[in-house]
Amino acid sequence: MLLALPAAAQDSPAPDSGDTAWMLTSTALVLLMMLPALALFYGGLVRAKNLLSVLMHCLLMAGIASILWMVGLYSLALKGDGGGIASLGGWIGDLSAFGLRGITPESMAGNIPETVLVMFQMTFAIITPGLVVGAFVERVKLSAVIWFTILWSILVYAPAAHWVWGNGWMMQKGVIDLAGGIVVHATAGVSALVFAAMLGSRRGFPKQILPPHSPWMVVTGAGLLWVGWFGFNAGSQVAANGSAGMTMLVTHLAAATGTLTWALVEKLKTGKAGIVGAATGTIAGLATVTPASGVVGPLGAILLGMLAGVVCYFACGLIKERFKVDDSLDVFAVHGLGGIMGTVLLAVLGTSSFGGFGDFEMGTQLGIQLLCVAVTVVWSAAATFLIVKVIGFLGGMRVSDEDEETGLDDSSHGEKAYHW
Repeated sequence: MLLALPAAAQDSPAPDSGDTAWMLTSTALVLLMMLPALALFYGGLVRAKNLLSVLMHCLLMAGIASILWMVGLYSLALKGDGGGIASLGGWIGDLSAFGLRGITPESMAGNIPETVLVMFQMTFAIITPGLVVGAFVERVKLSAVIWFTILWSILVYAPAAHWVWGNGWMMQKGVIDLAGGIVVHATAGVSALVFAAMLGSRRGFPKQILPPHSPWMVVTGAGLLWVGWFGFNAGSQVAANGSAGMTMLVTHLAAATGTLTWALVEKLKTGKAGIVGAATGTIAGLATVTPASGVVGPLGAILLGMLAGVVCYFACGLIKERFKVDDSLDVFAVHGLGGIMGTVLLAVLGTSSFGGFGDFEMGTQLGIQLLCVAVTVVWSAAATFLIVKVIGFLGGMRVSDEDEETGLDDSSHGEKAYHW
């Protein structure tokens, strides 16, 4: 994401109307990915008695992340050049824009108003913790979700966003992550795995877990995510130009290939190709191409989609069956592993040999990508471990066995999604 803007650019006299219009549209598309897209996708995957709890988690996370972003996270993530509190060598920003101080309708960020940049980046801060929801559905306290959103946004998301997009140490090293393979998918995926392992499995896991209650809802959510992802990736070019057009094209091709590949693998493995699996393949393809979408060409996108459909498919079973971790909706296997895979492989598939547009030497870039992914994985895991321990001390993580059996819709919210 092209956010490290030179000082002169900040003083641009007037916004570019085309770029601004595209960024306003992209902002709406990314918010669509959380509400309603991700909420419907996850909601359809759980049992009917827990549908409203998933929608509530996504809704509350959107509200909490928005306020946190305004109060201080925008400044910590995207301000600072290494001075002040930011003299930590590019590890965290400063508080110069605390409470969005100094940001007016006339403030500029390159060719667009800074208010638009604030809002666009806010939508990323909203959806990233939202991805983790899939790891703890059907058994977590609402209070734990609230505390997790607050602490995780401060300790994991804001630093990672600064490292990659806020002129932090990863950006200075030359890491490539257009729209969040590191910042969004690696952080959320790894944190989801740690959270799920520490929280414990759902009752009856893995033999007595019922299938998704509403496959049509899953596909509706996946379809909305597919559309919203154009704003997620192409909007991260921060301009209405040819680069944004190519990013949109490769994003679509990876999603299409991921869908087809997952369905084919499932057909060969089980004898049937399910619609929930195909929709999951769509999301795997999108997550995998996200960091690479600014440097790969059509061939690279198709290869990433194919890898997503195969690798993420088998990772889902491996995590639950071999490692016995109830990452309920496969957040790590789809988002975490997909995002990491795309972040690393862009150093290969983004070269001209594969029709890519990357201006780098493959070996050097591969080393940078691997280092940045490794640090992100370790930081996300360690911070999430600490956060879960703190939440356990503050009020506990799991609902009672009785409430889990009743369903979180009734036990936590006093409502039901369906009355029959």
